[in-house]
Amino acid sequence: MPTPLPSHFGDAAAEYAATRERAGLIDRRDWGVLEVTGRDRATFLHALLSNEIKALASGQGCAAALLDLHGKVQVVLLVWILDERILLVVPPGMARKVAEALDHYLFSEKAYFRDQSEETALLLLAGPDAHALVERLAGGRPGPAPWAHVGATVDGAPVRLVTGGAETGEPEVWVVAEAAQGSAARDRLVAAGARPIGLAALESLRIEAGTPLFGHDVDETVLLPEIPSANLVSHTKGCYPGQEVVVRIRDRGHVNRLLAGLVLEGDLVPERGSAVLAGDAEVGKVTSATHSFGLGRPIALAFVRRQHCEVGTAVTVRAGDRAIPARVSALPFDR
Repeated sequence: MPTPLPSHFGDAAAEYAATRERAGLIDRRDWGVLEVTGRDRATFLHALLSNEIKALASGQGCAAALLDLHGKVQVVLLVWILDERILLVVPPGMARKVAEALDHYLFSEKAYFRDQSEETALLLLAGPDAHALVERLAGGRPGPAPWAHVGATVDGAPVRLVTGGAETGEPEVWVVAEAAQGSAARDRLVAAGARPIGLAALESLRIEAGTPLFGHDVDETVLLPEIPSANLVSHTKGCYPGQEVVVRIRDRGHVNRLLAGLVLEGDLVPERGSAVLAGDAEVGKVTSATHSFGLGRPIALAFVRRQHCEVGTAVTVRAGDRAIPARVSALPFDR
C-alpha cells in the first residue's frame, strides 16, 4: 500500500500521482539540440562517444557519454539517428560547449555541427498512459526500444516521437516539434490529459528512479564507472577517449566510490553537498535530495565510498547541525 501523500505538498503531490497513474508533461525546451550532418557523421561520433553509434539505423538512438582521456564525464547526451542527419540532445546550456568539444577532435572527417536549440521544442511525456496519449493525438507511436523514434503530425504540424529511457521510472515519450509549434503542441498534450509537472514532482520521480542529473550528480570530476552506466557504454565498439580507463576499472572490478541511494529518517531534506558519515568518518557527499512521494520520506543520491555502499548499510547525513540517520538503498529505490 503506497504511503499517503502529504497534503502540505499540494500541487507537487498531485503532479507526482498523475505521472505515476496516468501521464505527466515535462517541458524540456531549455535543453539543447545539435544537428550533425556530413558523410562521416556516424563514424566520427562512434569514435568519440562511449556507446555504439555506427551500427544504429535511422529511427534508432542511444544514450552516451563524452569522456576525457582520464575517463571522466564531460557530458551525458542522447543520440537520435535520422536519414540524413544525427541529432544530439544535450543538457541545458551545454550545446555550444559540446559542439566545441567535438570540433576539437575534427580533422579531415566530413562532419558538420549546427546548434538548432532555438529552432526546436522538446516535451517529455511520462506515465503509463504516455504512449497511448501520443497515439491518439498523432496516429502513431515509436517502437518500444529506448530511443526508437518516428515522424508524425499533430494537428498537421510535424513532430518526432521518441521512446524515452525511463528517467522517471515510467514509460516515456519525447515529443519534438518546431519551436514555433512548441506551445501549441504542449497545449494539445495537456488538453488530451497530460498534467504539467514542476520541479518538486520531477525530482521525486527522477531520484526514486536513480537517474543521475548532469551538473548535479554527474560532472567533469566523475568517472563513468562511478555512476549507473550500463545504458551508456558499449564494451564491443572499439576505442573512444577514456576507454582504456573504463576497461581497466571494469577488469579490476571496482572504483573507490559509487553513486548510491540513501533513505533518510525524519522529514528534513539535506542540501546538496551534505556530508555522509560512517561513525565519525566522512565517507561521501549528497549530490541530490528530495522528499519522495512514493516512500513518504526524504531520499538522496550520494557518492559513497565503495566499502559503505552495500544495501542496508547504516550511515548518517550531516545537515547543518543535525545528524540524520539513513540507510543505503539500491537504485532505483524500492517504492
